Amino acid sequence: MVLKERQEGVLILSLNRPEKLNAITGALLDELYQVLKEAQEDPGVRALLLTGAGRAFCAGQDLLEFGEGKPDYEAHLRRYNRVVEALAGLEKPLVVAVNGVAAGAGMSLALWGDLRLAALEASFTPAFVRIGLVPDSGMSFILPRLVGLAKAQELLLLSPRLSAEEAQALGLVHRVVPGERLLEEALALARELAQGPTRTYALTKKLLLETYRLSLTEALALEAILQGEAGRTQDHEEGVRAFREKRPPRFVGR
Repeated sequence: MVLKERQEGVLILSLNRPEKLNAITGALLDELYQVLKEAQEDPGVRALLLTGAGRAFCAGQDLLEFGEGKPDYEAHLRRYNRVVEALAGLEKPLVVAVNGVAAGAGMSLALWGDLRLAALEASFTPAFVRIGLVPDSGMSFILPRLVGLAKAQELLLLSPRLSAEEAQALGLVHRVVPGERLLEEALALARELAQGPTRTYALTKKLLLETYRLSLTEALALEAILQGEAGRTQDHEEGVRAFREKRPPRFVGR
């Protein structure tokens, strides 16, 4: 259910239930979590690209998985939560390429990308309120940080269907490109990141995530601590050396 392909240090992951618009099941969540865990520990993976197979990115939870019974959402969300925590804590850059609809939890997953691209024909909708549910999969955390509290309330309460261009205007995606060029551009971006100082990327991601809960004094202290760690990396030494020698740096991610 999760296709994997490697290209030049980039691990390409494709949600692969195209006949169901890549709707999420418990089994897909378990597989995605395992893949992310392995990618985290694999030094050969220097960046990741997440997309969907077929004409959708992800239509959210597959409600048919629950049959006629009443699901235990609290228990089920534990499977989502560990995937979200794996995405948020990923110490490697993550590019998300939204090739079609991203709805509900599928939209949540897309928003956890460090850099997010969308095809012109892609669309986004929170969808939770349409079936009487609150946002989950980290959407209540990430959405207001991207668009602000007032706009997040509007999106979550009204659940509009946003075009790719509307999503870009709100800051939900960084770039909108023609569908036939989406994977090409997303892969080029992931390859560029894979050649960069990936340890520094990890520290930067950690800093940005942590500072939301810190005071200015605490944020400044954390900057100093993480800068000290970055300053001890091989990549910092290489970056300074390349600057002095007036050549492009050759980063190794350490």
